Amino acid sequence: MKKINFMDTSFRDGFQSCYGARVKTEDFTPILSAALEAGNDNFEIGGGARFQSLYFYCQEDAFDMMDKSREIVGKDINLQTLARGANVVGLESQSRDIINLHAKLFKKHGITTIRNFDALMDIRNLSYSGECITNAGLNHQIVIALMGLPPSLNEKYFHSSDFYTDKIKEILKADIPFDSLAFKDASGTTPPSIVYESVKNARKLLPEGTMIQFHTHDTAGMAISSNMAAIEGGADMIDLAMAPVSGGTSQTDILSMWQALRGTEYTLDIQEEKILEVEKMFIEQMEKYYMPPEATAVNPVIPFSPMPGGALTANTQMMRDNGTLDLFPKVIENMREVVSKAGFGTSVTPVSQFYFQQAFMNTIQGEWTKISENYGKMVLGYFGKTPSEPDPELVKIASDQLSLKPTKEDVHDLNDDNPKLGIEYNKKLLEEKNLETSEENIFISATCGAQGIDFLEGNAELGVRYAADVKEDQSKSSSPENLNGVHKTNVSINGQEYEVTVNEK
Repeated sequence: MKKINFMDTSFRDGFQSCYGARVKTEDFTPILSAALEAGNDNFEIGGGARFQSLYFYCQEDAFDMMDKSREIVGKDINLQTLARGANVVGLESQSRDIINLHAKLFKKHGITTIRNFDALMDIRNLSYSGECITNAGLNHQIVIALMGLPPSLNEKYFHSSDFYTDKIKEILKADIPFDSLAFKDASGTTPPSIVYESVKNARKLLPEGTMIQFHTHDTAGMAISSNMAAIEGGADMIDLAMAPVSGGTSQTDILSMWQALRGTEYTLDIQEEKILEVEKMFIEQMEKYYMPPEATAVNPVIPFSPMPGGALTANTQMMRDNGTLDLFPKVIENMREVVSKAGFGTSVTPVSQFYFQQAFMNTIQGEWTKISENYGKMVLGYFGKTPSEPDPELVKIASDQLSLKPTKEDVHDLNDDNPKLGIEYNKKLLEEKNLETSEENIFISATCGAQGIDFLEGNAELGVRYAADVKEDQSKSSSPENLNGVHKTNVSINGQEYEVTVNEK
């Protein structure tokens, strides 16, 4: 019987998918200790949205959180974080010195492995960041970013097993150093048949002994099937989570996957009764936090317009805050065209946020009337090369609206030439505020912007959503101004403010 290893994603992706990453350290460290005692020995602990969110909403230092986690688990346990290639842990891409600083600091603060992906699968964006991770003495887990496409798009190559296999060949040809490879399906929309073929092909291509890991979400209800397909294709490890942050927009529950494997030639080899007790404790510990109902739901619309589990709840919460949640189905519907016209970049952060921003703008202001800045910059090449060429008409619209020319230049070169990026620029920002110019503070400034500076100055506001507060807010809430079917409201999406008018007629 083959033992399938797993990484416990509860304390990073679980928090991101279910609570918008807004969980305070003191509330999860007892569960981390209990999970360790139960035998879990591989944890995703930070990176992704669990870096910025600590400064934006929790009034905590992510580096302190990583230090505390390492202290709890000891020196031998794998602690893993998530990075976005040239974007590292921000929504904006960075200069080379900040990308290198990211690897150095995460090594310093107790991280073992960095899972490194690029939503556009531009191998250039994986190459330099991968070198930095390796040079810092960390394990580099390079990623193939997956996404399922609806059949109505009639796309035969992009996001197929052949496409993913070709990307692995590009990685090997580029001689990027890596220790393991992960297939990451952030939206949980890849058909299990493609998962199986992709993993099987990877096993043939990769050096003997290379560990293959598989990551998916249950947003579309396919997670167990996809995990099984990956295992049968030759994956060594899968990503799982514990209740209450399992299922739905998050990963399959450890105990559910254990049950699904019973009677097969595979096993998780867990102490199931101990994990059951940890989950009971975890549920009780998290009761204070507000979990939106969509976090635990399976949404059959997602395969038609891929929205990652880790971004779905963050976006619905923003729409709740803005009084526009009723528009969510239409926004998701509009994502289909937004994805296809932009060149089929994988719907995973930050690109998933770019898609959502543009789909929202198309919903409230009409198709392509307003191009959101980051979506337009992506279409024009400022985040790297998209898998296929974007729609020429959309490129022209984006270029005209943003007053930017299309580019095929390497993102790293563009950012190194940008005077408002890099270590020296952020050091000056700190000096102007009379803040300590430590490497950590420089990195916080670079990746978190003004909100990072607010945190360092002690001016950040607590943005954690507690269940009691949300119930009180809902009882006091009033509907937006309604004038004969016309809603007027201000909305904020990823820090960008928009004044919009929505006509229901």
